[in-house]
Amino acid sequence: MRPLETRPETMSAIDEALAWHDGDARAAIATLIADCAYLRWQLDLASRATGTGFTRGWRPCADRD
Repeated sequence: MRPLETRPETMSAIDEALAWHDGDARAAIATLIADCAYLRWQLDLASRATGTGFTRGWRPCADRD
């Protein structure tokens, strides 16, 4: 997985995440990983519930290039 580009608006989101965890980077990372796992689970559920006719054969993919 390639890293995301660093932009000024992304930096403010990083600062907000660290502030939410009182500067504890490990806690912020753990929360983000848990959120990512939850969203992947939600995507899996949605892809199973969505018929191929509705999406014309397209299926979402949780992996990034």
